[in-house]
Amino acid sequence: MLLNPFCPFGTARIVALRATVLLLLTLLIKAKVRIAAFSALGFALLILQTLIFLAAAGALGVVAAAGGLYAMQQRRPGAA
Repeated sequence: MLLNPFCPFGTARIVALRATVLLLLTLLIKAKVRIAAFSALGFALLILQTLIFLAAAGALGVVAAAGGLYAMQQRRPGAA
């Protein structure tokens, strides 16, 4: 029985194909984990940005109200 001289090359191609598939699956899983992690990070940053915006808007509202009260107090003594 004669040995096929191309048998080692066929085996090497199969092993290389399996290694490639394993590498691609690993990269796919890594990408899915990274997407999930950065999605959660993006959501947390969005909540933080919203809270900062609400705090700044509230602070500006308080400053505007205080300025209005101060302006009204300044007018009263001049009118009397």
